[in-house]
This record gives sequence, C-alpha cells and structure tokens, in this order.
Amino acid sequence: MEAPVIDQVKLESFVMRAIGDLSAGFGGVMVSLGSKLGLYKAMAGAGPLTADELAARSGCARRYVSEWLNAQAAGGYVDYHAASGTYALSPEQAVVLADEDSPVYIAHAWNIPASMWFDEDKAIDAFRTGKGVSWGDHHGRLYCGVAAFYGNAYRSSLVPEWLPALEGVVQQLEAGINVADVGCGHGHSTILMAEAFPRSRFHGFDVHGPSLDEAKRNAASKGLEDRVDFGVARADDYPGNGYGLICFFDCLHDMGDPVAAARYAYRMLAPDGTVMLVEPFANDRVEDNLSPVSRLYYAASTTLCCGHAVSEGGHLVLGAQAGESRLAAVFREAGFSHFRRAAETPFNMILEARR
Repeated sequence: MEAPVIDQVKLESFVMRAIGDLSAGFGGVMVSLGSKLGLYKAMAGAGPLTADELAARSGCARRYVSEWLNAQAAGGYVDYHAASGTYALSPEQAVVLADEDSPVYIAHAWNIPASMWFDEDKAIDAFRTGKGVSWGDHHGRLYCGVAAFYGNAYRSSLVPEWLPALEGVVQQLEAGINVADVGCGHGHSTILMAEAFPRSRFHGFDVHGPSLDEAKRNAASKGLEDRVDFGVARADDYPGNGYGLICFFDCLHDMGDPVAAARYAYRMLAPDGTVMLVEPFANDRVEDNLSPVSRLYYAASTTLCCGHAVSEGGHLVLGAQAGESRLAAVFREAGFSHFRRAAETPFNMILEARR
C-alpha cells in the first residue's frame, strides 16, 4: 500500500491545535490550584501585584506563585505588565476565576475531567466489553464538579428566566403545588425553587445516596427542611402523585430508559401539570454540533452519560447531545401531546412537556 502524502502545512497546523489542547489541560490544573489556594481571590480587585505581593496576600511560597503567575499570563488568564513586572486580574477574568457565585465561574468544573482521568481504566474496560459504568462508580471529584458546574448556571437562570418561560408554572408555584426534582444530585435546583416559592413543597430524588446526603445538608443550611425532602429513588419509581411540576435537570439523557422515565412522569403529573426538561444544548445533526461546547459535552457523554445509561440497561442511550427532535420523540412515545422549547442558552435547552 502506497504511503499517504502528508501536507506539511496541514500537519503543522494540526500539531499546533493538539499542543493547544494539551496546554489547556495543563492550564486546568493551574486553574484548580489557583482556586483552592485563593490566588485568584487575592488578586481580584487588588490591581497590579508582584509575585512577592501575591505570595504575601495568599500565604503561599513566592517561588511557586511566581511560576504559577507566568503560566497564567501565558494562557491569558491574568494580564502581565512587563514595565513593572506585575500581574493583574481584569474584572472579566475575576468573574470567571474568582467569584464563586458567578454563573460563569469555571474553576470547580475542572474536577470533572480530573475524575475522568482517575476513571480511565473503567472507560477502557467499558469500551472493550460494552458494559456500563454507573454514576456511583466514578471518582468522588465528579460529583462536586458537576454540582458546581450546573449549580451556578441554575442560580442565575432557573427562577428569573427558565420557570417564567413555562406556561402558567410560576403562578402555580406561587399558589402552592408539589414539585418533583428527578435526578436532583446535590439539590441545588430543588433548593433554589424552594427559596423562591415558599407555598410549594419540593421533593428531590436521585439514585446516588452520597449526593442526597449533601443535598440534605444544603437544605438544612438554608432552613428548608420543612418544605424540602430528598429520597433515593429511580426515575420510574419515586413516590407521590399529582405533581404540579416534575423537573429533569441535565439528567434524562443519563438514564437507561428515558421513555420509561417520561411515561412514569406522565402518570405522576396532576391533570394540569408540567414537565420541565433541561438538557445540554444540541442541534439535531452532528454536523451542526462541531463546536467547543459540543466537544465538551460529547467527551463527557462518552465516559459519564452513556456509561451510566448502559449500566441501567441501555434501552435508549441518548447521550448528552441528543437534540430536541430525539427528546421530543421520547415524550411523544410516553404519551405527551405537547412538547416545545421554552428557552435556551449556549449551554442548555429548556423544554416543556404537558399532557
């Protein structure tokens, strides 16, 4: 077989792209260190600082801080002023790196790829055998990373934007209804709704017990134990009925039988109830999903979402880039007659289903 002809320009371009990705991976470690050591917070609003000044403000060793700052400057994560030998965190960089309540705060999200590396052997075995890897079998950094990654986005959008986009749901919540938050994880979405709508009662369900323990602690810290409860349950066997709102926040695509989950939700709804489905943003065709955001979702889906769905039987493994058409088909098969996209962000689709 004749050897392929290598286009040197294309080769060099692709090598540099791969090096850029490798550099980003190294940079993620630096971001995580900067967050955990308080380096970004020490820089936020402080103006230009020398390495010595940042070391003193953060309580860290100067030589390590100096090298870390240079890595940050090389990646464009801090600004370097050559004339004074100082470094500064711009307001825009601070919102992403230092403000843990910001909807675009990124540092904790690096726990997710860290967990994927820890679990590489499990992924290799899954590829070779076709077996699943359940959510609870992953490294512990996954759970806090996912909770933080989604939690801030929910905090900024769920109550002020997404719920009002659903037909009549805010009025029902204000009057008082029962709400099921299926696949609630650490309970951030459940608690946000409970804080906003004191007349309603909220029930969070998940298959991962340790996450629910954290959810209970989060609810207790807000004094919400009288209106929020959490229990271990699958998406097709949680207790109660007559729910005015059933929510699936970034979790339906992880389930081994999403049709069964939707069909069960149909039975558990009040006659005028609504299903709120929040899913990763995706177009319906692969060729329309070739973007950095889709790359992130496809990669996570390969080892996390698909792995868990297969572990639950894999009747329909949607993956994190299912797209609206496939999700609509799931709810039509489950018996729903109404399905629409109520809102969207660059990262999520907010979908509404009713009987």
